[in-house]
Amino acid sequence: MLETLNIWFTNLHAWLFETLVQPAMYALGFMTYVEDAYDATGFFLSGCIEIVVLVLLFRPLEALWPVERWPDRQAVRVDILYTMLHRLGLLPLIIFILLRPWVDGVDGFLRLHNIIPYNLEDLVPGLAHSAVLAFVLYLLVLDLALYLLHRLQHRLEWWWALHSLHHSQRQLSFWADDRNHLLDDVISDLWLVLVALLIGVPSGQFVLIVIIMRMVESLSHANTRLRFGWLGERLLVSPHFHRLHHGMAIGHQGPARGCNFAPLFPVWDILLRTANFSQDRIPTGISDQLEGIDYGDGFVRQQVLGIKRLVHSFAGKRKLKADSAR
Repeated sequence: MLETLNIWFTNLHAWLFETLVQPAMYALGFMTYVEDAYDATGFFLSGCIEIVVLVLLFRPLEALWPVERWPDRQAVRVDILYTMLHRLGLLPLIIFILLRPWVDGVDGFLRLHNIIPYNLEDLVPGLAHSAVLAFVLYLLVLDLALYLLHRLQHRLEWWWALHSLHHSQRQLSFWADDRNHLLDDVISDLWLVLVALLIGVPSGQFVLIVIIMRMVESLSHANTRLRFGWLGERLLVSPHFHRLHHGMAIGHQGPARGCNFAPLFPVWDILLRTANFSQDRIPTGISDQLEGIDYGDGFVRQQVLGIKRLVHSFAGKRKLKADSAR
């Protein structure tokens, strides 16, 4: 079955590339990047398949076993747009492709001067001979990197000014995973790509890692009462575990400015004491929304308000410094 699906995907990938993408690359004079374009085509095709899978699997799950029932799903519609832009926009792969020559250049310069940078395969004996083990370790390291990034998104005021858009959804669904300010997306993808390049993740494995992360994160945002059991909840982020991260107040307040930050593996929250395994069902959103703070309904307004919050966060710091200097 898996072999048949792989053959089907490979044939469709090749047809799409040879029929549309490759002729366009020739016409534009970009044949230097033809190999990267082939990877990008596969990434785009994977995004299309992801969206189909999301609708076929997660939408029925939400309909049959929801945490909340909404008479009007209008608030979810803008999240569908975010998902289309993110899953089909190829942003992580584009950044990976653009940064790789720079990283390779730095690597070549260091090696020319007898400075050999290490990656995971150098540090872990036998890793180069086990593709499965290498993939698992890459996944763990990147998940830790995103956990740390997520902590900063909540801790730094200017970054929270952007990231708060993600938490402003009161009707949390599987579509909400990609509900992010575009600038926040760029920074996050740059972070992920730089770590991936530094530890030596091959581009093919990077694409697969991104797909796995996105599918798990879509499930973790789903409006469903699905639980993984006592052990499962501690091995993989579940919809309930991540819903607590979006819970009003507890998801963005307190000493750690939130809880349950890990994208895939709760082990990072457990080790760094940010895990919350409460069984409570808490409404999602940001506390100041109850005070009338507006995060916007449509895509354009949400992006504009995010920039305004960002500017205000820096302006507030400058005002604080000026007052302190008096």
